[in-house]
Amino acid sequence: MSQSAALIVGAGDATGGAIARAFAKDGLVACVTRRPRNLDSLSSLVSMIEAQGGKARAFGVDAREEDTTIALVDQIEAEVGPLEVCVFNIGANVRFGITETTGRVYQKVWEMAAYSGFLAGREAARVMKPRGRGTILFTGATAGVRGRDGFSAFAGAKHALRALAQSMARELGPQGIHVAHVVIDGAIDSGFIRENLPDADERRARDGLLIPDEIAKNYVWLHHQHRSAWTHELDLRPWCEMW
Repeated sequence: MSQSAALIVGAGDATGGAIARAFAKDGLVACVTRRPRNLDSLSSLVSMIEAQGGKARAFGVDAREEDTTIALVDQIEAEVGPLEVCVFNIGANVRFGITETTGRVYQKVWEMAAYSGFLAGREAARVMKPRGRGTILFTGATAGVRGRDGFSAFAGAKHALRALAQSMARELGPQGIHVAHVVIDGAIDSGFIRENLPDADERRARDGLLIPDEIAKNYVWLHHQHRSAWTHELDLRPWCEMW
């Protein structure tokens, strides 16, 4: 008998990996993706999940490619099991002044953080609708709620992703599919942050950074919510974050 699957699009070393581990611990097969050139980096995540008694599979895909995304979901349905959860977790956070933001930068950020979210969400909905159940979760950011100086490309893409989540929730909720948007407001405890934030260690010591495993618990909780009280948008931030 096949086991239900959780697809995590953008399973990096921090949040995406933690979400994959959490859903594997919850009994789903964690299907994790990164671009083909980064596929080898997923091997340690898959090994970790399997060492903890879970199941996982790694896929090298470019989430911006429509045919590739369609094929990915079809492959999961055929080889793993019914897609129960889809998490879109691609970031694409860049900072440029408006006059330094080229058309190429703006388009690439939109493709990564908005268009690929549409493709993943659409394909998840395609296979979930006939079953009348499923969960689709989008990782958002503060930039999706309000723009900041230097983040025109990122804010534009994240605003688009938030609007997509809202539209999908209105359409798919009555069909039994829970769509939610998670606003990550603050720095995440990751290698990048520890290398680039001067006071990262001090923040971490006082729980001032978002801990990936704690973020992931909320994704699993959203999946298990009763449909009489579904959350659509959830804000996650450290206790000391200014907002």
